[in-house]
Amino acid sequence: MLPLVSVAVGLMIFVRQAGEGRPGPAVVWAVVFSVVALGVSPLAFPRSVGAAEARRRSAEDGRPIVYWRPGCQYCLRLRLRLGRTARRAHWVDIWRDPEGAADVRAVTGGDETVPTAVVAGRPHVNPDPAWLRRRLR
Repeated sequence: MLPLVSVAVGLMIFVRQAGEGRPGPAVVWAVVFSVVALGVSPLAFPRSVGAAEARRRSAEDGRPIVYWRPGCQYCLRLRLRLGRTARRAHWVDIWRDPEGAADVRAVTGGDETVPTAVVAGRPHVNPDPAWLRRRLR
């Protein structure tokens, strides 16, 4: 929902600025709101899998599991700081997977605090991106 709101607000500002004869600022605002929309959308993250699938895959290949949700600034920060290495983890969107949300609540004392990474079977709430990047290599 947040990406759609960002695009709508950007479009409204674009139309207003362009209508006032200011095409330069109109384009700048449109780009800014488009970047924000992309950043808070699931498109900025590797494809999510369900929690059960992530646990199965992680048991086979030893890769970490990262639990996240769209619109979370800390998840976006982690994703951006991981760069290409982010694709080496299994990502679980807790808003799309109730089992993933339950996994997070189980390790955070009932909260859905994300990002939560499970590395070698141990959960780490809001891990340092540099630390996780080293584990992904």
